[in-house]
Amino acid sequence: MLPSLFISHGSPMLALTPGPAHDFLREQGKRYRPAAIVVVSAHWESRQLQVSTSAHPETIHDFGGFPRELYECQYPAPGEPELARRLARELNAVPTERGLDHGVWVPLSLMFPEANIPVVSLSLPTTWSNAELVELGEKLAALREENVLVIGSGSLTHNLSEMQVQGTPMPPWVGEFVDWVHEKLTTADRDALLAWEQGPHARENHPTPEHFQPLLVALGAGGPAQRLHHSIEHGVLAMDVYAFP
Repeated sequence: MLPSLFISHGSPMLALTPGPAHDFLREQGKRYRPAAIVVVSAHWESRQLQVSTSAHPETIHDFGGFPRELYECQYPAPGEPELARRLARELNAVPTERGLDHGVWVPLSLMFPEANIPVVSLSLPTTWSNAELVELGEKLAALREENVLVIGSGSLTHNLSEMQVQGTPMPPWVGEFVDWVHEKLTTADRDALLAWEQGPHARENHPTPEHFQPLLVALGAGGPAQRLHHSIEHGVLAMDVYAFP
Protein backbone atom coordinates (compact mmCIF):
# COMPACT_ATOMS: atom_id res chain seq x y z
CA MET A 1 0.00 0.00 0.00
CA LEU A 2 1.25 3.47 -0.84
CA PRO A 3 2.18 5.89 1.96
CA SER A 4 0.85 9.40 2.16
CA LEU A 5 3.52 12.05 1.62
CA PHE A 6 4.29 15.55 2.79
CA ILE A 7 6.50 17.38 0.31
CA SER A 8 8.17 20.74 0.82
CA HIS A 9 8.06 22.39 -2.60
CA GLY A 10 9.96 25.56 -1.61
CA SER A 11 10.53 28.04 -4.42
CA PRO A 12 9.05 27.42 -7.89
CA MET A 13 12.66 27.34 -9.11
CA LEU A 14 12.87 23.87 -7.56
CA ALA A 15 11.46 22.64 -10.89
CA LEU A 16 14.55 23.82 -12.79
CA THR A 17 17.42 24.06 -10.33
CA PRO A 18 19.44 20.95 -9.44
CA GLY A 19 20.15 20.59 -5.74
CA PRO A 20 19.51 18.19 -2.86
CA ALA A 21 15.70 18.50 -2.82
CA HIS A 22 15.38 18.58 -6.63
CA ASP A 23 17.58 15.51 -7.01
CA PHE A 24 15.83 13.66 -4.18
CA LEU A 25 12.36 14.12 -5.69
CA ARG A 26 13.59 12.92 -9.08
CA GLU A 27 14.81 9.70 -7.50
CA GLN A 28 11.90 9.32 -5.08
CA GLY A 29 9.34 9.34 -7.86
CA LYS A 30 10.85 6.16 -9.27
CA ARG A 31 9.64 4.29 -6.18
CA TYR A 32 5.95 4.79 -6.90
CA ARG A 33 3.60 3.89 -9.73
CA PRO A 34 0.24 5.15 -8.47
CA ALA A 35 -2.99 4.82 -10.41
CA ALA A 36 -3.79 8.45 -9.52
CA ILE A 37 -2.55 11.26 -7.29
CA VAL A 38 -4.61 13.41 -4.91
CA VAL A 39 -2.85 16.60 -3.78
CA VAL A 40 -3.72 19.20 -1.16
CA SER A 41 -1.63 22.28 -2.01
CA ALA A 42 -0.80 25.35 0.07
CA HIS A 43 -1.48 27.42 -3.05
CA TRP A 44 -5.19 26.67 -3.36
CA GLU A 45 -6.97 28.21 -0.40
CA SER A 46 -10.76 28.44 -0.14
CA ARG A 47 -13.35 28.86 2.60
CA GLN A 48 -15.04 25.55 1.77
CA LEU A 49 -13.33 22.35 0.71
CA GLN A 50 -13.20 22.22 -3.09
CA VAL A 51 -12.11 19.52 -5.52
CA SER A 52 -11.03 20.00 -9.13
CA THR A 53 -13.01 17.94 -11.63
CA SER A 54 -10.99 19.15 -14.63
CA ALA A 55 -10.31 16.44 -17.18
CA HIS A 56 -7.35 18.38 -18.60
CA PRO A 57 -6.12 20.75 -15.87
CA GLU A 58 -4.00 23.62 -17.10
CA THR A 59 -0.58 24.44 -15.65
CA ILE A 60 -0.99 27.53 -13.45
CA HIS A 61 2.01 29.85 -13.14
CA ASP A 62 0.88 31.48 -9.89
CA PHE A 63 4.04 33.46 -9.11
CA GLY A 64 5.95 36.48 -10.32
CA GLY A 65 9.48 37.69 -10.90
CA PHE A 66 11.06 34.43 -12.08
CA PRO A 67 12.98 33.60 -15.28
CA ARG A 68 10.98 33.22 -18.49
CA GLU A 69 11.82 29.52 -18.79
CA LEU A 70 9.84 28.80 -15.61
CA TYR A 71 6.70 30.30 -17.17
CA GLU A 72 7.22 28.08 -20.17
CA CYS A 73 7.05 24.93 -18.04
CA GLN A 74 3.97 22.83 -18.71
CA TYR A 75 2.77 19.78 -16.80
CA PRO A 76 0.00 18.26 -18.95
CA ALA A 77 -1.07 15.49 -16.58
CA PRO A 78 -4.69 14.42 -17.04
CA GLY A 79 -7.32 14.89 -14.39
CA GLU A 80 -9.57 12.15 -13.05
CA PRO A 81 -13.12 13.57 -13.07
CA GLU A 82 -14.76 10.36 -11.86
CA LEU A 83 -12.52 10.18 -8.79
CA ALA A 84 -12.96 13.92 -8.21
CA ARG A 85 -16.77 13.68 -8.29
CA ARG A 86 -16.63 10.74 -5.91
CA LEU A 87 -14.47 12.74 -3.50
CA ALA A 88 -16.85 15.67 -3.78
CA ARG A 89 -19.69 13.39 -2.63
CA GLU A 90 -17.75 11.62 0.11
CA LEU A 91 -16.13 14.76 1.52
CA ASN A 92 -19.02 17.15 0.95
CA ALA A 93 -16.67 19.22 -1.20
CA VAL A 94 -17.58 21.70 -3.91
CA PRO A 95 -16.69 20.42 -7.41
CA THR A 96 -14.99 23.02 -9.57
CA GLU A 97 -12.78 23.34 -12.65
CA ARG A 98 -9.22 24.28 -11.72
CA GLY A 99 -5.72 23.72 -13.04
CA LEU A 100 -2.56 22.62 -11.26
CA ASP A 101 -0.89 25.34 -9.19
CA HIS A 102 2.86 25.28 -8.63
CA GLY A 103 2.46 23.51 -5.29
CA VAL A 104 1.22 20.59 -7.39
CA TRP A 105 3.10 20.66 -10.68
CA VAL A 106 6.53 21.64 -9.38
CA PRO A 107 7.09 18.50 -7.24
CA LEU A 108 5.15 16.24 -9.60
CA SER A 109 7.18 17.39 -12.60
CA LEU A 110 10.26 16.06 -10.81
CA MET A 111 8.73 12.87 -9.45
CA PHE A 112 6.67 11.91 -12.50
CA PRO A 113 8.11 13.85 -15.46
CA GLU A 114 6.10 11.84 -18.01
CA ALA A 115 2.94 13.60 -16.72
CA ASN A 116 0.91 10.47 -17.44
CA ILE A 117 -0.62 9.86 -13.99
CA PRO A 118 -4.05 11.45 -13.35
CA VAL A 119 -4.02 14.24 -10.76
CA VAL A 120 -6.89 15.51 -8.62
CA SER A 121 -6.40 18.71 -6.60
CA LEU A 122 -8.11 19.45 -3.29
CA SER A 123 -8.21 22.92 -1.80
CA LEU A 124 -6.98 23.92 1.64
CA PRO A 125 -10.00 25.20 3.60
CA THR A 126 -8.99 28.37 5.43
CA THR A 127 -11.79 28.12 7.99
CA TRP A 128 -10.90 24.62 9.18
CA SER A 129 -9.12 23.83 12.42
CA ASN A 130 -5.95 21.77 12.61
CA ALA A 131 -8.00 18.84 13.89
CA GLU A 132 -10.36 19.08 10.90
CA LEU A 133 -7.41 19.00 8.52
CA VAL A 134 -6.13 15.81 10.16
CA GLU A 135 -9.64 14.37 9.87
CA LEU A 136 -9.62 15.20 6.16
CA GLY A 137 -6.46 13.14 5.84
CA GLU A 138 -8.11 10.28 7.71
CA LYS A 139 -10.96 10.32 5.19
CA LEU A 140 -8.46 10.19 2.33
CA ALA A 141 -6.52 7.29 3.85
CA ALA A 142 -8.69 4.63 2.18
CA LEU A 143 -7.50 5.85 -1.22
CA ARG A 144 -4.08 4.42 -0.49
CA GLU A 145 -5.56 0.92 -0.72
CA GLU A 146 -6.67 1.81 -4.26
CA ASN A 147 -3.10 2.68 -5.28
CA VAL A 148 -3.80 6.40 -5.04
CA LEU A 149 -0.92 8.54 -3.78
CA VAL A 150 -2.08 11.18 -1.27
CA ILE A 151 0.23 14.21 -1.07
CA GLY A 152 0.24 17.28 1.12
CA SER A 153 2.35 19.92 -0.64
CA GLY A 154 3.62 22.83 1.45
CA SER A 155 6.88 23.68 3.15
CA LEU A 156 8.21 22.70 6.55
CA THR A 157 9.33 26.32 6.97
CA HIS A 158 8.19 29.22 4.82
CA ASN A 159 9.27 32.74 5.74
CA LEU A 160 10.07 34.24 2.35
CA SER A 161 10.95 37.62 3.83
CA GLU A 162 13.97 36.02 5.54
CA MET A 163 15.36 34.25 2.47
CA GLN A 164 19.13 34.47 2.08
CA VAL A 165 21.56 33.71 -0.71
CA GLN A 166 21.88 30.03 -1.50
CA GLY A 167 24.35 28.30 0.78
CA THR A 168 23.67 30.51 3.81
CA PRO A 169 23.75 28.42 7.03
CA MET A 170 20.43 27.66 8.68
CA PRO A 171 19.80 30.05 11.61
CA PRO A 172 18.93 28.59 15.02
CA TRP A 173 15.30 29.74 14.88
CA VAL A 174 14.76 27.59 11.82
CA GLY A 175 16.67 24.59 13.14
CA GLU A 176 14.81 24.55 16.45
CA PHE A 177 11.44 24.46 14.72
CA VAL A 178 12.53 21.79 12.23
CA ASP A 179 13.88 19.60 15.04
CA TRP A 180 10.71 20.09 17.11
CA VAL A 181 8.45 19.07 14.24
CA HIS A 182 10.62 16.03 13.53
CA GLU A 183 10.47 14.92 17.15
CA LYS A 184 6.69 15.33 17.36
CA LEU A 185 6.12 13.50 14.09
CA THR A 186 8.39 10.57 14.86
CA THR A 187 6.98 10.15 18.38
CA ALA A 188 3.41 10.44 17.05
CA ASP A 189 2.64 13.36 19.36
CA ARG A 190 -0.54 14.48 17.62
CA ASP A 191 -1.61 16.73 20.46
CA ALA A 192 1.54 18.83 20.02
CA LEU A 193 1.12 18.91 16.24
CA LEU A 194 -2.50 20.01 16.54
CA ALA A 195 -1.11 22.99 18.46
CA TRP A 196 1.92 23.43 16.21
CA GLU A 197 1.59 27.20 16.41
CA GLN A 198 2.93 26.88 19.97
CA GLY A 199 6.12 25.20 18.79
CA PRO A 200 9.47 27.01 19.04
CA HIS A 201 9.65 29.97 16.63
CA ALA A 202 6.53 28.74 14.81
CA ARG A 203 5.40 32.22 13.79
CA GLU A 204 8.87 33.17 12.57
CA ASN A 205 8.93 30.12 10.34
CA HIS A 206 5.30 30.45 9.25
CA PRO A 207 4.01 34.03 9.31
CA THR A 208 0.89 32.50 7.72
CA PRO A 209 -0.15 28.88 8.27
CA GLU A 210 -1.01 27.58 4.79
CA HIS A 211 2.37 26.00 4.02
CA PHE A 212 2.37 23.94 7.22
CA GLN A 213 -1.25 22.79 7.06
CA PRO A 214 -0.84 20.24 4.22
CA LEU A 215 1.43 18.33 6.60
CA LEU A 216 -1.59 17.78 8.87
CA VAL A 217 -3.56 16.26 6.00
CA ALA A 218 -0.71 13.89 5.13
CA LEU A 219 -0.38 13.00 8.81
CA GLY A 220 -4.04 12.04 9.01
CA ALA A 221 -3.85 9.93 5.87
CA GLY A 222 -1.03 7.67 7.02
CA GLY A 223 0.77 5.94 9.85
CA PRO A 224 3.95 6.74 11.83
CA ALA A 225 6.11 9.39 10.19
CA GLN A 226 9.39 8.68 8.44
CA ARG A 227 11.61 11.54 7.31
CA LEU A 228 12.82 10.75 3.81
CA HIS A 229 14.73 13.93 3.11
CA HIS A 230 16.09 17.03 4.85
CA SER A 231 17.89 19.94 3.26
CA ILE A 232 17.86 23.74 3.49
CA GLU A 233 17.57 26.24 0.68
CA HIS A 234 18.21 29.98 0.96
CA GLY A 235 19.06 29.56 4.64
CA VAL A 236 15.47 29.38 5.87
CA LEU A 237 13.46 27.03 3.61
CA ALA A 238 13.47 23.53 5.10
CA MET A 239 12.82 21.15 2.20
CA ASP A 240 11.86 18.16 4.31
CA VAL A 241 9.86 15.27 2.89
CA TYR A 242 7.96 12.87 5.14
CA ALA A 243 6.25 9.58 4.39
CA PHE A 244 3.35 8.25 6.44
CA PRO A 245 3.16 4.49 5.64
